[in-house]
Amino acid sequence: MALEIITPGLSTTVQDRGRSGYYNVGIPQCGSMDRYSSEIANALVGNDSGPGTGAAVLECSYVGPTFRVDAVTSIAVAGAPVEVKVNGEPRPQWARLELKPGDEVSFGVIKGGTKFCVAVRGGIDVPMVLGSRSTYVLGAFGGFQGRKLAAGDVLPIGVANGPLPHAAQLPENHIPRFTGPRELRVIMGLYAHRLTERGRALFLESEWTLTPVADRMGLRYDGPGVEWVERKQPFGAGSDPSNIVDAGYAVGSIQIPGGTQPIVLHRDAVSGGGYAMVGTVISADMDLLARSAPGTKTRFTEVTMDTALEARRTEARRLREAIASLG
Repeated sequence: MALEIITPGLSTTVQDRGRSGYYNVGIPQCGSMDRYSSEIANALVGNDSGPGTGAAVLECSYVGPTFRVDAVTSIAVAGAPVEVKVNGEPRPQWARLELKPGDEVSFGVIKGGTKFCVAVRGGIDVPMVLGSRSTYVLGAFGGFQGRKLAAGDVLPIGVANGPLPHAAQLPENHIPRFTGPRELRVIMGLYAHRLTERGRALFLESEWTLTPVADRMGLRYDGPGVEWVERKQPFGAGSDPSNIVDAGYAVGSIQIPGGTQPIVLHRDAVSGGGYAMVGTVISADMDLLARSAPGTKTRFTEVTMDTALEARRTEARRLREAIASLG
């Protein structure tokens, strides 16, 4: 079976759970930005939900693709609210949709968030690169020929490896929110001491607005800025007060170049550089970050490591409960 791309949408790539073990040599995790939505979409069509990279999905940004299938199959669309159409007829999100050969799937304009994903029973069967099918566009590898999809691409679909769940629709209480203000929990970072007391207060007590400069590498926020402790920059660091001698970045790291606009690094971000990391968004809130659209009002709230670990366990439990609700 194959899936033919008629129009590619604004930015559609193949993603799975991402690749691990290569961050130390500059290769980012990649993978679905909104992992919860990706996992639910896969669960709805009976794709692998066990350990490993999981079945690959299409991750669509803002404007989705139009595609045609050439065999009987099932798909599910999860993530940012968007109108789903099969042969021009509306179909629900967060539900399993049965398709016949020649059926054409298209999408309207999203009504919140930035990304939604499309799971196909059997998964998108592109080659594994460094243990993952995820696309890394900047590195030009993974996914389908290492790039965003284009009109005319034909994507092979794998063999289904699990039974279909009894329920074809996710209960509404398990569908996340894609609009409204955000509170992102952070652990203050190795270089938080570079902020003045007022700078730290500005960062943690102010409201920040997500700008349109937001993609898979990072999301930039606008706000009151921060203050840095004055110092003579060490040899090897740049002249900007936010510069340091190069260090590694964790996924979710927060930089504030020039002390004005925080940037939160996401799945495709570089693994090191010369900006001070004042904090890191906890792993449990990375999906929440991925669902933020430009203009989203956001506050950063400091938490402890214990709180972050408990939040991660809570999110994992929430996903398990959502999948279990499908039967």
